[in-house]
Amino acid sequence: MGNKNSKEPDPSWPASEEKYQLQQDGEAALGGTTLEDAYVGVEIPAWHNQITLRGLLVSLVLGTLFCIITHKLNLTVGVIPSLNISAGLLGFFFIKTWTKVLSKCGIWSTPFTRQENTVIQTCVVSCYGIAFSGGFGSYLLGMDQKTHDLVVSTSATSAAPVIELPGNQLVKNPALGWMIGFLITVSFLGIFSIVALRKIMIIDYNLTYPSGTATAILINSFHSPEGAEVAKKQVKVLGKNFTLSFAFSFFKWFFSGIGDNCGFDNFPTLGLTAFNNRLYFDFSLTYVGAGMICPHIVNVSLLLGAILSWGLMWPLIQKHQGDWYPAGLSTTNFKGLYGYKVFIAIALILGDGFYNVVKITIISAHSMFIHHKNRQQLPVVAEGELDMLEKDKKRRDLVFLKEGIPLWAAGAGYVCLAAISIGVMPQIFTPVKWYFVLICYIIAPILAFCNAYGCGLTDWSLASTYGKLGLFIFAAWAGANGGVLVGLAVCGVMMSIVSTASDLMQDFKTGYLTLSSPRSMFVSQLVGTLMGCFLAPATFWMFYKAFDLGDPNGEYPAPYALVYRSMAVVGVEGFKVLPTHCLQLCYGFFAAGVAINAVRNLLPKKVSQYIPIPMAMAIPFYIGGYFAIDMFLGTVIKFYWERRNRKKSDIFTPAVAAGLICGDGVWTIPSAILALAKVNPPLCMQFLPAKVAANAG
Repeated sequence: MGNKNSKEPDPSWPASEEKYQLQQDGEAALGGTTLEDAYVGVEIPAWHNQITLRGLLVSLVLGTLFCIITHKLNLTVGVIPSLNISAGLLGFFFIKTWTKVLSKCGIWSTPFTRQENTVIQTCVVSCYGIAFSGGFGSYLLGMDQKTHDLVVSTSATSAAPVIELPGNQLVKNPALGWMIGFLITVSFLGIFSIVALRKIMIIDYNLTYPSGTATAILINSFHSPEGAEVAKKQVKVLGKNFTLSFAFSFFKWFFSGIGDNCGFDNFPTLGLTAFNNRLYFDFSLTYVGAGMICPHIVNVSLLLGAILSWGLMWPLIQKHQGDWYPAGLSTTNFKGLYGYKVFIAIALILGDGFYNVVKITIISAHSMFIHHKNRQQLPVVAEGELDMLEKDKKRRDLVFLKEGIPLWAAGAGYVCLAAISIGVMPQIFTPVKWYFVLICYIIAPILAFCNAYGCGLTDWSLASTYGKLGLFIFAAWAGANGGVLVGLAVCGVMMSIVSTASDLMQDFKTGYLTLSSPRSMFVSQLVGTLMGCFLAPATFWMFYKAFDLGDPNGEYPAPYALVYRSMAVVGVEGFKVLPTHCLQLCYGFFAAGVAINAVRNLLPKKVSQYIPIPMAMAIPFYIGGYFAIDMFLGTVIKFYWERRNRKKSDIFTPAVAAGLICGDGVWTIPSAILALAKVNPPLCMQFLPAKVAANAG
């Protein structure tokens, strides 16, 4: 998924690259043999045999689970770790269990191959990718009435009541019908926009795609004799932690009550003063697991951002209440402290995004120049050495080029889908003009190529950054004629295309290294995307109906929905919406985002690895530091494990993290069902100051 998981772009690529960068085209070479030597006698299934009914059923189950997990993370902290490896591991577990049960029943089943495992992983990743690029925690939810009401205090256009007139639509509340239609309309274009470049990206440029490479190595190891034993142990560890996480979430539910600040999620572990400043450990095993997957520097950056904002900045700005902003405002009024929290975070995110767009553009251009230059001067390699270096590569190239996707099919598919989208989008979003969509689809393939190429070099997908760029431009262009909704809708179009393109190339890299047919990868990507177009809205609808989404102090604050709508308002109305001195602070933090990244790149790696990441620092600014503390605990556990036994940690950390995340994620289903049935927890556990408790008694 390219570290979505970037559900914002995952700023962890330096660590990912260091962890997963292996010797290209010969990573498993050892003593004169290569990885593919172990599979010489194994027949490669035809492309249509790599896509099986059992694989699609498993993909459906895992896609549903991973959509729920993605929504849960999107609607709480907005940080989504890469779940590719978890998808590969769980796919292996389900099919192995399937074949084992059938075997005990005396029923023969076809052997489980690494190609089928790859297809399942691809299908699952493309499915839950829609839960991210679909904007259910960002631009799509930013269209609804509640988010509009939160921003209304600083929006000149929304000072009056919302009037739904053609061309002046300000809100669009979520509904299953239009969400599914919107996703089907925009989600497939990214696949067709980039598929024709697969040979250039994977073979000619030989891009690394660290996440795709890591997933391929994992799948290859699962299906080797030694790897199968390790996989069984990983599955056992995953199962134990899954059970623990699910049981603990069930236990916590009993004490969560229906009052304010009930349950373990509001446990003042660091004292009531810190709790009031949203600094506490909230016993969420999802965040602990996410912290175990994310690199250490990401988790440290999150904690540092929480301390800087909630421990220092907000208390200092609050002292200027009555001077910088009116006293007595609600905690969600943009004319007060909340405005500083949101817009300073936006400035830091944009500074980080701006720097990395420029950086990756330069890296990509330089890499392409070097590649072109090297093709002019091919080195002379001894025949024996060439055999050692190229043995696996030749086999992979042969399979990868054997069954292609015709250029005309990709082009025709893109044009047809674009034409449909140009007609449908203005029907879904009244203010969106057909020529807005047409311009998007003219520009999008270029941005898709840039994102896919940069992701191949750095493992960093900038889909949300390109989406924000489109948001600002088209919101300003449409202006008062529904510009906010236009910006959010166009942001969705851009994000869907650019995100899907990089995901496809990541999966092509995985398929290339596992000798999976590109045709089966392409079809599984289409099937997974189709699943996601239905599963992602359906699972989101469960959250939307069962929980109070968007409440800044609630269980699911949906922080990025507010951020995206606020950016659209700024695009339409300009900087006049900001509180006093907020613009100056935003300038400073935008510059800080650029400067910190520049310092990270200029200093030696042994020093720069300890410099925080601005994107990660910005996330706690407006939602609090509770999740940062949870994720930091995860990184402490991982760090301790690495110190004790690095090899064991590398093998089992992903399994432990996946178990913790999945167990808590699965509990969301019965929790939502209970909420819909109006079954409330029987107890409310609260913590009060001793004097207040004494007076209450």
